[in-house]
Amino acid sequence: MNFMNIPAIRNQQQALIKRNFNEILTHEQAHKRAGGALAGAIVIERNAQGIPVGGHVSIKMPTLNPKNPQHTIDNANTVINSAMAPSDPSKQDYRVAAQAKTVKRQAINLQNKQKRIDYYA
Repeated sequence: MNFMNIPAIRNQQQALIKRNFNEILTHEQAHKRAGGALAGAIVIERNAQGIPVGGHVSIKMPTLNPKNPQHTIDNANTVINSAMAPSDPSKQDYRVAAQAKTVKRQAINLQNKQKRIDYYA
């Protein structure tokens, strides 16, 4: 082993850590900004060597509110926008968006049903 290369290797490792961290942070910040009050804290995950390998932002998934379907729709739109906010959405981001779209569809159907009932009442 050439001990003269150790500083160069450390510099390369530090550059990798910084690049990974910045890429992950940028992705997660996009989720956080778009998620607003529904978004939790940014978490950066590291491997055993301390290199950032992933991250996440928790988000409050809306549930169907029969008394206020519009509120559910609004929250679902926020979750969808948050999930798709990064320029490089992950598979998990697409899954979160799909789940929120399902809740949104349920709320729209309920809202339309309530409008029909109100119309004929």
